[in-house]
Amino acid sequence: MFIGGIRALLLQSLHPLAMAAVAGHSGYRGDPWGRLQRTSYFLAVTTFGRASDAQQAIGRVRAIHQRVAGTAPDGRRYAASDPHLLTWVHIAEADSFLRAHTRFGAEPLDQAGRDGYLADLARIGAELGVPDPPRTEADLAARIIQYQAELAATAQALEAARFLLLSPPLPVIARAPYGVLAAAAVSLLPGWARRPLRLPRLPVTEAAVVRPAGHAMMHAIRWAITAPPPSPAT
Repeated sequence: MFIGGIRALLLQSLHPLAMAAVAGHSGYRGDPWGRLQRTSYFLAVTTFGRASDAQQAIGRVRAIHQRVAGTAPDGRRYAASDPHLLTWVHIAEADSFLRAHTRFGAEPLDQAGRDGYLADLARIGAELGVPDPPRTEADLAARIIQYQAELAATAQALEAARFLLLSPPLPVIARAPYGVLAAAAVSLLPGWARRPLRLPRLPVTEAAVVRPAGHAMMHAIRWAITAPPPSPAT
């Protein structure tokens, strides 16, 4: 979630209209951790919660989307409820979480598992208003290719990338661990996404340093959040 979430935000920022909506309405700079908390809750309740709780969370998000509309810096109108933009946000998240789990997860999924994950995620996407969300990894890859001609790094996208990667509002003690997560997220971006965001590709450094550090960080996080085994009965 940590690595996939950062990657998803970077990837989503490349759509000028989606980025304009985030810049104009999300308050990510003023309250980034509140936004992260709300996003985390939505992911948790739609993944592990009861169906009724998941429906309530989805309903709240759809209501917010109905109020988010405006004009991008290039003069085009945008609306968060636009099915085309909803699809981009959905596929960027799906691709990012899947790639993060495949690279850094404790138990990577086989092909059937990856397709099954996307099929499950498609149910949430459809409820949010995504028309015909991808249900297989092959379909997901094809959808992302269809959007590439629309993508560009606007000034808003570059500002968001700098904020996420270079100047997040963190105490000094948390900056090094966050830097590992951010570097791992960037390492998962394809070249066509890195170039417009001015993020270098360093294959040797990523293979020798970033990936091992990312695995170590994920191992530490899993250890920290895993409940200890119950004490044996005496």
